[in-house]
Amino acid sequence: MVSKNKIFNIENKSIFIAGHNGMVGKATFNELKSKSNQLLYVNRKILDLKKEEKVLKWFKDNKPQVVIIAAAKVGGIYANSNYPVDFIENNLRIQNNIIRASHITGVEKLVFLGSSCIYPKYSQQPIKEDYLLSGFLEPTNEPYAIAKIAGIKLCESYSNQYNCNFISLLPTNLYGPNDNFDPKLSHVPAALLRRFHEAKINKQKSVIVWGTGKPRREFLHVSDLAKAIVYMLEYYSSSKPINIGTGKDISIKEFAEIVADVVGYDGQISYDDTKPDGTPVKKLDISKALSYGWKPEINLKSGIKSTYDWAIKNIF
Repeated sequence: MVSKNKIFNIENKSIFIAGHNGMVGKATFNELKSKSNQLLYVNRKILDLKKEEKVLKWFKDNKPQVVIIAAAKVGGIYANSNYPVDFIENNLRIQNNIIRASHITGVEKLVFLGSSCIYPKYSQQPIKEDYLLSGFLEPTNEPYAIAKIAGIKLCESYSNQYNCNFISLLPTNLYGPNDNFDPKLSHVPAALLRRFHEAKINKQKSVIVWGTGKPRREFLHVSDLAKAIVYMLEYYSSSKPINIGTGKDISIKEFAEIVADVVGYDGQISYDDTKPDGTPVKKLDISKALSYGWKPEINLKSGIKSTYDWAIKNIF
Protein backbone atom coordinates (compact mmCIF):
# COMPACT_ATOMS: atom_id res chain seq x y z
CA MET A 1 0.00 0.00 0.00
CA VAL A 2 1.33 3.40 -1.00
CA SER A 3 1.54 5.98 1.79
CA LYS A 4 -1.81 7.79 2.03
CA ASN A 5 -0.36 11.06 3.25
CA LYS A 6 -1.81 14.07 1.48
CA ILE A 7 0.80 15.57 -0.86
CA PHE A 8 -1.16 18.51 -2.27
CA ASN A 9 -3.62 20.71 -0.43
CA ILE A 10 -6.45 22.01 -2.62
CA GLU A 11 -8.33 23.87 0.10
CA ASN A 12 -8.75 27.54 -0.78
CA LYS A 13 -6.94 27.09 -4.09
CA SER A 14 -8.47 28.69 -7.18
CA ILE A 15 -9.58 25.72 -9.27
CA PHE A 16 -10.54 25.98 -12.94
CA ILE A 17 -12.89 23.27 -14.20
CA ALA A 18 -12.76 23.25 -17.98
CA GLY A 19 -16.00 21.72 -19.20
CA HIS A 20 -17.98 22.56 -16.08
CA ASN A 21 -21.32 22.09 -17.87
CA GLY A 22 -20.67 18.50 -18.91
CA MET A 23 -21.45 15.34 -16.98
CA VAL A 24 -17.97 15.03 -15.48
CA GLY A 25 -17.56 18.78 -14.98
CA LYS A 26 -20.80 19.16 -13.02
CA ALA A 27 -20.07 16.15 -10.82
CA THR A 28 -16.57 17.45 -10.12
CA PHE A 29 -17.88 20.95 -9.36
CA ASN A 30 -20.29 19.49 -6.81
CA GLU A 31 -17.54 17.40 -5.25
CA LEU A 32 -15.20 20.38 -4.93
CA LYS A 33 -17.68 22.86 -3.42
CA SER A 34 -16.76 21.80 0.10
CA LYS A 35 -13.02 22.00 -0.63
CA SER A 36 -12.67 25.43 -2.24
CA ASN A 37 -14.65 28.65 -2.44
CA GLN A 38 -12.68 29.71 -5.52
CA LEU A 39 -14.06 27.49 -8.27
CA LEU A 40 -13.50 29.02 -11.68
CA TYR A 41 -15.48 28.26 -14.80
CA VAL A 42 -16.35 30.01 -18.02
CA ASN A 43 -19.12 29.60 -20.58
CA ARG A 44 -18.05 28.46 -24.05
CA LYS A 45 -19.82 31.50 -25.53
CA ILE A 46 -17.36 33.68 -23.64
CA LEU A 47 -14.25 31.51 -24.08
CA ASP A 48 -13.78 29.11 -26.98
CA LEU A 49 -11.23 26.62 -25.67
CA LYS A 50 -10.18 25.87 -29.25
CA LYS A 51 -8.74 29.40 -29.60
CA GLU A 52 -5.14 29.36 -28.35
CA GLU A 53 -4.54 33.05 -27.72
CA LYS A 54 -7.91 33.57 -26.04
CA VAL A 55 -7.27 30.64 -23.71
CA LEU A 56 -3.85 31.99 -22.76
CA LYS A 57 -5.28 35.47 -22.10
CA TRP A 58 -8.02 34.00 -19.89
CA PHE A 59 -5.40 32.11 -17.86
CA LYS A 60 -3.26 35.22 -17.45
CA ASP A 61 -6.29 37.27 -16.35
CA ASN A 62 -7.80 34.69 -13.96
CA LYS A 63 -4.65 32.94 -12.65
CA PRO A 64 -6.02 29.49 -11.69
CA GLN A 65 -3.79 27.50 -9.34
CA VAL A 66 -5.36 24.13 -10.18
CA VAL A 67 -6.81 23.00 -13.51
CA ILE A 68 -9.10 20.06 -14.27
CA ILE A 69 -9.61 19.29 -17.97
CA ALA A 70 -13.10 17.81 -18.21
CA ALA A 71 -13.77 19.57 -21.52
CA ALA A 72 -13.80 17.27 -24.53
CA LYS A 73 -15.70 16.29 -27.65
CA VAL A 74 -17.27 12.94 -26.72
CA GLY A 75 -19.79 10.50 -28.15
CA GLY A 76 -20.67 6.88 -28.86
CA ILE A 77 -19.90 4.62 -31.83
CA TYR A 78 -22.27 6.47 -34.20
CA ALA A 79 -20.79 9.89 -33.45
CA ASN A 80 -17.19 8.68 -33.55
CA SER A 81 -17.75 6.89 -36.86
CA ASN A 82 -19.46 9.82 -38.56
CA TYR A 83 -17.50 12.79 -37.23
CA PRO A 84 -13.85 11.63 -36.94
CA VAL A 85 -12.40 15.05 -37.83
CA ASP A 86 -14.36 16.70 -35.01
CA PHE A 87 -13.14 14.17 -32.48
CA ILE A 88 -9.44 14.35 -33.25
CA GLU A 89 -9.15 18.03 -34.20
CA ASN A 90 -11.32 19.61 -31.49
CA ASN A 91 -9.90 17.49 -28.69
CA LEU A 92 -6.30 18.18 -29.72
CA ARG A 93 -6.96 21.91 -29.81
CA ILE A 94 -8.79 22.07 -26.49
CA GLN A 95 -6.29 20.03 -24.48
CA ASN A 96 -3.18 21.53 -26.11
CA ASN A 97 -4.35 25.08 -25.42
CA ILE A 98 -5.21 24.42 -21.77
CA ILE A 99 -2.07 22.41 -20.99
CA ARG A 100 0.21 24.98 -22.64
CA ALA A 101 -1.50 27.91 -20.90
CA SER A 102 -1.24 26.07 -17.59
CA HIS A 103 2.51 25.74 -18.01
CA ILE A 104 3.03 29.34 -19.12
CA THR A 105 1.02 30.79 -16.21
CA GLY A 106 2.50 28.52 -13.53
CA VAL A 107 -0.50 26.37 -12.65
CA GLU A 108 0.43 24.32 -9.56
CA LYS A 109 -1.40 21.14 -10.52
CA LEU A 110 -3.36 19.90 -13.52
CA VAL A 111 -5.58 16.86 -14.04
CA PHE A 112 -6.07 15.59 -17.57
CA LEU A 113 -8.83 13.06 -18.16
CA GLY A 114 -8.05 10.37 -20.69
CA SER A 115 -10.24 7.36 -21.42
CA SER A 116 -10.11 3.59 -21.32
CA CYS A 117 -10.67 3.58 -25.11
CA ILE A 118 -7.02 4.57 -25.58
CA TYR A 119 -5.93 0.98 -24.93
CA PRO A 120 -5.43 -1.58 -27.72
CA LYS A 121 -8.55 -3.29 -29.06
CA TYR A 122 -7.26 -6.74 -28.15
CA SER A 123 -5.43 -5.78 -24.98
CA GLN A 124 -4.62 -8.36 -22.33
CA GLN A 125 -7.22 -8.26 -19.54
CA PRO A 126 -7.51 -6.69 -17.04
CA ILE A 127 -5.82 -3.69 -18.65
CA LYS A 128 -2.79 -2.28 -16.86
CA GLU A 129 -1.53 1.24 -17.45
CA ASP A 130 1.63 -0.24 -19.02
CA TYR A 131 -0.42 -1.68 -21.92
CA LEU A 132 -0.85 1.76 -23.48
CA LEU A 133 0.51 1.83 -27.08
CA SER A 134 1.12 -1.92 -27.10
CA GLY A 135 -1.27 -2.69 -30.00
CA PHE A 136 -3.83 -1.49 -32.56
CA LEU A 137 -6.73 0.72 -31.46
CA GLU A 138 -10.45 0.05 -31.98
CA PRO A 139 -11.17 1.63 -35.42
CA THR A 140 -14.58 3.07 -34.46
CA ASN A 141 -13.05 5.47 -31.91
CA GLU A 142 -9.45 5.75 -33.13
CA PRO A 143 -9.48 9.55 -33.77
CA TYR A 144 -10.76 10.26 -30.23
CA ALA A 145 -8.31 7.77 -28.71
CA ILE A 146 -5.34 9.25 -30.56
CA ALA A 147 -6.23 12.73 -29.32
CA LYS A 148 -6.47 11.48 -25.74
CA ILE A 149 -3.16 9.61 -26.01
CA ALA A 150 -1.56 12.83 -27.27
CA GLY A 151 -2.93 14.68 -24.21
CA ILE A 152 -1.52 12.08 -21.83
CA LYS A 153 1.88 12.22 -23.52
CA LEU A 154 1.83 16.02 -23.52
CA CYS A 155 1.22 16.09 -19.76
CA GLU A 156 3.93 13.49 -19.26
CA SER A 157 6.33 15.53 -21.40
CA TYR A 158 5.65 18.76 -19.51
CA SER A 159 6.18 16.89 -16.24
CA ASN A 160 9.48 15.41 -17.42
CA GLN A 161 10.87 18.47 -19.22
CA TYR A 162 9.62 21.28 -16.98
CA ASN A 163 8.83 19.43 -13.73
CA CYS A 164 5.12 20.37 -14.02
CA ASN A 165 2.71 18.61 -11.66
CA PHE A 166 0.42 17.43 -14.47
CA ILE A 167 -1.33 14.09 -13.89
CA SER A 168 -3.54 11.94 -16.14
CA LEU A 169 -6.48 9.83 -15.02
CA LEU A 170 -7.91 7.15 -17.31
CA PRO A 171 -11.59 6.58 -16.47
CA THR A 172 -13.57 3.65 -17.80
CA ASN A 173 -17.04 3.95 -19.40
CA LEU A 174 -19.06 6.54 -17.48
CA TYR A 175 -22.74 7.08 -16.73
CA GLY A 176 -24.81 9.23 -14.41
CA PRO A 177 -26.73 12.51 -14.14
CA ASN A 178 -26.13 15.09 -16.88
CA ASP A 179 -25.12 12.42 -19.40
CA ASN A 180 -25.92 13.04 -23.08
CA PHE A 181 -29.19 11.24 -23.90
CA ASP A 182 -29.25 12.17 -27.60
CA PRO A 183 -30.27 9.01 -29.55
CA LYS A 184 -27.42 9.36 -32.05
CA LEU A 185 -24.65 10.85 -29.91
CA SER A 186 -24.98 9.07 -26.56
CA HIS A 187 -22.91 6.29 -25.03
CA VAL A 188 -24.34 2.86 -24.12
CA PRO A 189 -25.89 3.60 -20.68
CA ALA A 190 -27.80 6.75 -21.70
CA ALA A 191 -28.73 5.28 -25.09
CA LEU A 192 -30.24 2.14 -23.53
CA LEU A 193 -32.03 4.04 -20.77
CA ARG A 194 -33.72 6.19 -23.38
CA ARG A 195 -34.51 3.25 -25.67
CA PHE A 196 -36.09 1.12 -22.94
CA HIS A 197 -37.95 4.09 -21.45
CA GLU A 198 -39.50 4.99 -24.80
CA ALA A 199 -40.34 1.34 -25.46
CA LYS A 200 -42.16 1.16 -22.11
CA ILE A 201 -44.07 4.40 -22.72
CA ASN A 202 -45.01 3.37 -26.27
CA LYS A 203 -45.77 -0.23 -25.22
CA GLN A 204 -43.36 -1.70 -27.75
CA LYS A 205 -43.12 -5.47 -27.75
CA SER A 206 -39.38 -5.52 -28.45
CA VAL A 207 -36.25 -3.39 -28.23
CA ILE A 208 -33.26 -3.76 -30.54
CA VAL A 209 -29.78 -3.35 -29.07
CA TRP A 210 -26.82 -2.72 -31.38
CA GLY A 211 -24.31 -5.56 -31.79
CA THR A 212 -24.32 -9.12 -30.54
CA GLY A 213 -24.58 -8.31 -26.82
CA LYS A 214 -21.41 -10.32 -26.19
CA PRO A 215 -18.81 -7.55 -25.65
CA ARG A 216 -17.95 -6.93 -22.03
CA ARG A 217 -17.69 -3.46 -20.54
CA GLU A 218 -16.97 -1.80 -17.23
CA PHE A 219 -19.19 1.06 -16.06
CA LEU A 220 -18.33 3.74 -13.49
CA HIS A 221 -20.75 6.24 -12.00
CA VAL A 222 -19.63 9.81 -12.67
CA SER A 223 -19.81 10.66 -8.95
CA ASP A 224 -17.17 8.01 -8.29
CA LEU A 225 -14.97 9.60 -10.94
CA ALA A 226 -15.47 13.05 -9.39
CA LYS A 227 -14.34 11.67 -6.04
CA ALA A 228 -11.34 10.09 -7.75
CA ILE A 229 -10.37 13.40 -9.37
CA VAL A 230 -10.39 15.19 -6.02
CA TYR A 231 -8.64 12.31 -4.28
CA MET A 232 -5.85 12.04 -6.85
CA LEU A 233 -5.36 15.80 -6.79
CA GLU A 234 -4.48 15.43 -3.14
CA TYR A 235 -2.70 12.07 -3.08
CA TYR A 236 -1.21 11.35 -6.54
CA SER A 237 1.66 13.13 -8.23
CA SER A 238 3.23 11.09 -11.02
CA SER A 239 3.67 11.73 -14.72
CA LYS A 240 2.44 8.17 -15.36
CA PRO A 241 -1.32 7.77 -16.00
CA ILE A 242 -3.54 5.92 -13.55
CA ASN A 243 -6.68 3.86 -14.27
CA ILE A 244 -9.98 4.83 -12.63
CA GLY A 245 -12.73 2.22 -12.81
CA THR A 246 -14.51 -0.53 -10.89
CA GLY A 247 -12.36 -3.48 -11.93
CA LYS A 248 -15.58 -5.38 -12.75
CA ASP A 249 -16.99 -5.96 -16.23
CA ILE A 250 -20.38 -7.10 -17.54
CA SER A 251 -21.64 -8.18 -20.96
CA ILE A 252 -23.74 -5.72 -22.95
CA LYS A 253 -26.54 -8.32 -22.83
CA GLU A 254 -26.41 -8.46 -19.02
CA PHE A 255 -26.21 -4.66 -18.87
CA ALA A 256 -29.25 -4.28 -21.16
CA GLU A 257 -31.21 -6.62 -18.89
CA ILE A 258 -30.33 -4.51 -15.85
CA VAL A 259 -31.45 -1.34 -17.63
CA ALA A 260 -34.71 -2.98 -18.74
CA ASP A 261 -35.38 -4.11 -15.18
CA VAL A 262 -34.65 -0.65 -13.73
CA VAL A 263 -36.88 1.03 -16.32
CA GLY A 264 -39.64 -1.54 -15.86
CA TYR A 265 -39.67 -2.76 -19.44
CA ASP A 266 -40.80 -6.39 -19.75
CA GLY A 267 -40.80 -6.88 -23.52
CA GLN A 268 -38.34 -8.78 -25.69
CA ILE A 269 -34.73 -7.70 -26.15
CA SER A 270 -33.13 -8.57 -29.49
CA TYR A 271 -29.67 -7.85 -30.91
CA ASP A 272 -28.70 -6.44 -34.30
CA ASP A 273 -25.46 -8.21 -35.18
CA THR A 274 -25.09 -6.13 -38.36
CA LYS A 275 -24.05 -3.23 -36.11
CA PRO A 276 -20.46 -3.02 -34.74
CA ASP A 277 -19.57 -4.51 -31.37
CA GLY A 278 -16.46 -2.43 -30.85
CA THR A 279 -13.74 -3.76 -28.55
CA PRO A 280 -14.58 -7.35 -27.41
CA VAL A 281 -13.54 -6.93 -23.76
CA LYS A 282 -12.50 -3.87 -21.79
CA LYS A 283 -11.84 -4.12 -18.06
CA LEU A 284 -9.33 -1.96 -16.24
CA ASP A 285 -6.82 -3.12 -13.69
CA ILE A 286 -7.38 -0.58 -10.90
CA SER A 287 -4.84 -2.00 -8.45
CA LYS A 288 -2.69 1.14 -8.76
CA ALA A 289 -5.58 3.43 -7.77
CA LEU A 290 -6.56 1.09 -4.95
CA SER A 291 -2.98 1.15 -3.65
CA TYR A 292 -3.29 4.92 -3.21
CA GLY A 293 -6.41 4.48 -1.10
CA TRP A 294 -9.17 5.33 -3.57
CA LYS A 295 -11.98 2.91 -4.39
CA PRO A 296 -15.35 3.12 -6.18
CA GLU A 297 -18.46 3.17 -3.99
CA ILE A 298 -21.59 3.09 -6.17
CA ASN A 299 -23.19 -0.25 -7.07
CA LEU A 300 -24.05 -0.57 -10.78
CA LYS A 301 -27.77 -1.29 -10.44
CA SER A 302 -28.37 1.42 -7.84
CA GLY A 303 -26.33 3.83 -9.95
CA ILE A 304 -28.41 3.06 -13.04
CA LYS A 305 -31.59 3.54 -11.00
CA SER A 306 -30.52 6.94 -9.69
CA THR A 307 -29.51 7.96 -13.22
CA TYR A 308 -32.90 6.90 -14.56
CA ASP A 309 -34.67 8.82 -11.79
CA TRP A 310 -32.66 11.91 -12.75
CA ALA A 311 -33.46 11.43 -16.46
CA ILE A 312 -37.19 11.11 -15.71
CA LYS A 313 -37.12 14.50 -14.00
CA ASN A 314 -34.80 16.28 -16.42
CA ILE A 315 -34.78 14.62 -19.85
CA PHE A 316 -37.72 12.34 -20.68
